[in-house]
Amino acid sequence: MEKVLIFDTTLRDGEQSPGASMSISQKLQIAKQLARLKVDIIEAGFPASSGAQFEACSLIAKQVKGPVIAGLCRAVKSDIEAVYQALKKAPKKRIHTFIATSDIHMRYKLNKKPSEVLKQAERAINFAAGFTNDIEFSAEDATRSDHSFLAEIVEAAIEAGATTINLPDTVGYTIPEEYFQVIRYVRESVPNISNAVLSVHCHNDLGLGVANSLSALKAGARQIECTVNGIGERAGNASLEEVVMNLKTRKKFFNLTTGINTKQIYKTSRLLSYLTGILIQPNKAIVGKNAFSHEAGIHQHGVLKNKRTYEIMSPKSIGRKESHLVLGRHSGRHGITAILKKMNISYTKNDFEQIFKRFNILADKKKQIYEEDIFALAADILNIKHDGYELNYVSVNSGTGLIPTATVVLKFKNKVLREAACGSGPVDAVYQAIDSITGNKLTLGEYDISAVTGGKDAVGDVKVTLKTKNNIEYVGHGYSLDIIEASAKAYLNAINKKIRKNKKNKRGNYGQNKKKP
Repeated sequence: MEKVLIFDTTLRDGEQSPGASMSISQKLQIAKQLARLKVDIIEAGFPASSGAQFEACSLIAKQVKGPVIAGLCRAVKSDIEAVYQALKKAPKKRIHTFIATSDIHMRYKLNKKPSEVLKQAERAINFAAGFTNDIEFSAEDATRSDHSFLAEIVEAAIEAGATTINLPDTVGYTIPEEYFQVIRYVRESVPNISNAVLSVHCHNDLGLGVANSLSALKAGARQIECTVNGIGERAGNASLEEVVMNLKTRKKFFNLTTGINTKQIYKTSRLLSYLTGILIQPNKAIVGKNAFSHEAGIHQHGVLKNKRTYEIMSPKSIGRKESHLVLGRHSGRHGITAILKKMNISYTKNDFEQIFKRFNILADKKKQIYEEDIFALAADILNIKHDGYELNYVSVNSGTGLIPTATVVLKFKNKVLREAACGSGPVDAVYQAIDSITGNKLTLGEYDISAVTGGKDAVGDVKVTLKTKNNIEYVGHGYSLDIIEASAKAYLNAINKKIRKNKKNKRGNYGQNKKKP
């Protein structure tokens, strides 16, 4: 299979996404992770645009090994010199120069004739060739350019020394069939096209960034310019994870491969989201929260029988742990049975009918149901003794100029336990008090809060992840109109899961020794 080069422009085009600006150290952190992901080229930035951009590109060039490090520049000498100076320490460097080729850009933005644009591109590439033999030329707004002029400037660019030719859909205007025709036209009309790698850079204004990129591959392009999570100008860029997993999942159809370590995809996605503060939509392909979640009863039944019924790729293939069943009003008996089995709870057929009836009542009231809720239902019906801590009372004192202080009262095996503690914030103070009562040694990994409903009276849904020294994770959920209470419940939920796991390992199950249905 032929290899497709993955050109990651998260640090350049991606950072141009509103609100996505990163510090120099954050850009270096992302670049190092992209190297672990094994992208082929990292576009580190636009060195001539600012001092911070230059410094970030220079630092990445010095410290990041493996991928080619590229810098973007206009087709002018000062920009090209800036890229070289920023990247000169890189073992493998690329100068990426561009100029617009569409009528609307040449007339209104550049105020130049096509012949002037062509000469400027030639001069720029010739100048860049004095610094490196790895030169990429982009014909900005290629998809709205006159095809014959596009072919002419591409031929001249290659003759001048360009080794990669990029035909970007700069404004996300084209559609897959049309883009296929553009790529094929250039391949058939440019006599020296075999001397360069043909690249595409698609924006997502019409939601077709990935589709257009894949269509271009079928037409003969062999480099895809994309970003992690699809961030970028306006509606963003073609999503790296979607392009890569399309090629991996539909290997027989495309007969193409990449060098990407797909098990680093999820980690890279989460890191970028954390550093930029841009949340990933739950239904985002590949990396979204719901990408490997199943709520519908029919889907849950199928997945429990064979994951391939509703999963076309493995969660582990992108670095996620596993798919999971989401319990809600659409869930069926098979999903509840699987959760009870996971908790090793024994029950009779009559017990199960009672649990399922109570579950449906709860599902009509609550948007999402967690394993803890199922355990509570089963414990009540089967008279299973509660093995963990219960929140009885929580109070916090916090405000401007005050040291956050929390008082927590818990119940454990009919005992009432109290503790007060200070923290860096009200939630931290609550957690410090809970740690003091429970003797918890787990480390807080993630803390997420979301509103289940809209409005001022929205119910808060808190999710926490606690980790052991061996990186075993316990995920807890809490649900309340009061976010402090929800935070405390989520924390206790995770602690109780560890307690129950320990007890399960010792005695085998939570329930009675009854025959399963």
